[in-house]
Amino acid sequence: MIKGEAYVLGLDYGSDSARAVLIDAATGEQAGGSVMNYPRWARGLYCDPAANQFRQHPQDYIDALEGTVREAVAQAGKDVAARVKGIAIDTTGSTPCAADSDGLPLAMRQEFAGNPNAMFVLWKDHTALAEADKINKAAKTWGGIDFTQYEGGTYSAEWFWAKILHILSVDEKVAEATATFVEHCDWMTLLLSGGKGLCAIKRSRCAMGHKAMWHESYGGYPAEGFLSRLDPRLVKIRQSLGMETWTSDKAAGFLCAEWAERLGIPGGIPVAVGAYDAHMGAVGGGVKPGWLIRVMGTSTCDVTVGPKPSGPEQLVAGICGQVDGSVLPGLLGYEAGQSSFGDVYAWFKKLVSWPAETLLDEVEGLDGAVKEKIKATLSKKIIPRLEEEAAKIDPRKTGLVALDWLNGRRTPGANQHLTAAICGLTLSSDAPRVYRAFAEATAFGARAIVECFREQGVPIEGIIGVGGVARKSPFIMQILADVLNMPINVPAGDQAVALGAAMFAATAAGLYPDIPSAQAALCSPIEKVYEPRKEMVKVYDGIYKQYRALGAFVENSVG
Repeated sequence: MIKGEAYVLGLDYGSDSARAVLIDAATGEQAGGSVMNYPRWARGLYCDPAANQFRQHPQDYIDALEGTVREAVAQAGKDVAARVKGIAIDTTGSTPCAADSDGLPLAMRQEFAGNPNAMFVLWKDHTALAEADKINKAAKTWGGIDFTQYEGGTYSAEWFWAKILHILSVDEKVAEATATFVEHCDWMTLLLSGGKGLCAIKRSRCAMGHKAMWHESYGGYPAEGFLSRLDPRLVKIRQSLGMETWTSDKAAGFLCAEWAERLGIPGGIPVAVGAYDAHMGAVGGGVKPGWLIRVMGTSTCDVTVGPKPSGPEQLVAGICGQVDGSVLPGLLGYEAGQSSFGDVYAWFKKLVSWPAETLLDEVEGLDGAVKEKIKATLSKKIIPRLEEEAAKIDPRKTGLVALDWLNGRRTPGANQHLTAAICGLTLSSDAPRVYRAFAEATAFGARAIVECFREQGVPIEGIIGVGGVARKSPFIMQILADVLNMPINVPAGDQAVALGAAMFAATAAGLYPDIPSAQAALCSPIEKVYEPRKEMVKVYDGIYKQYRALGAFVENSVG
């Protein structure tokens, strides 16, 4: 393949924003790129943090699709746009939505336009805690197969069936109008290919395997007898899903004329089967057997791959699923993660920003422009200054130990009932010390994940960090290397996840025979390596024991 001959489009839908990159399919060089925040989400619409409700309107996804792709195309130019050969999309997950018989999200219909229950239920929405508990109890007691066995043995409130069960339980009008539920990544491919009807939806192996209890040994999804015990209406949803799932190196369809015109790229090009952001991000980061890719954003997803056994799979307890082909076709994909990572730092920033955000408007003698400038300056500088000061503190002298479970715990052992904690506070515990304690807690959470894999026979020989935190915070990354006692490799480039999507687009378009070939050509080189500091490794070994003890105390207290 010759440089400039063919381009592919990778679309990455995160929690707060979407990004698009146009990639030279021969070199991996970016010809154009754009990032756009979701406009309704940015205003806090349809969300209730106090109730753990986080919903996103499908129109936000459409607006971001057009906005990012058109800007990326404008940067690259018409000649590049004319040579786009394929598209792939990754999204957060599990982020499902109630849809009608055409596959249209109900919120796109006028009668449901403002109803949060008719919108996409974002991955971090925890309104389905009771429903997850119900699923877990039934899985262990109904007398048949434990359908959580390939999901780490515990079903999470963040996942597909729990969220569906909750929506059906709380909103009868939505339930009556629902023909199916569709994951965000699957709806995007349906939208771009112009498909209509349930048969046109190509269900993602990644999404359905990790979050919807799909497994080949079941012949598909959990048995109707199991689902009917939870809610008879789930049987209809199960039937709407079909039985087959697809890996993301395959085309879900082809770009329809309407969306080709709206995006400014050629029609008829392949649209790859969708997948979750972390799994495509792992591919963009260079995942291979024995290497753990940490996609580090608002939360983390920790992804690795391994060979399929000749006999039965060895079940790995406490993780977020093991799925054939969810990451690299032909290999088992293993997922774990932390329900909050960057969100921990964002929460602390919001906490310490309260006086400025709340009281600055009451200061007399300052006009509105000056007040807004002060707020913007503080917002920009708080985290860098906290990290600068926290880096000077000897962790042995803070006396603080914190838990990172501000949004529950994803791994090991999904439990969204858990909350964060901090112990050792004194009158000398200032903001940098508390910030450092929570930064260390996020690293301890990562260590618990690595130990979970290793103790159950999944080798972790190297670690690669991608995502916003990996690129922006040397302070966090150095603590992580010290706590894990392993070097952390960080690839060049800010868009490893979207780059991974572009690799799937190139493979679905036939530009590469398989994903490893696309990785070999397109992965970014390693830009930075964080080496563990021997003296700090020993220090953190001791504090980690305190972290585990505090975690056990909190978990036992919750029951």
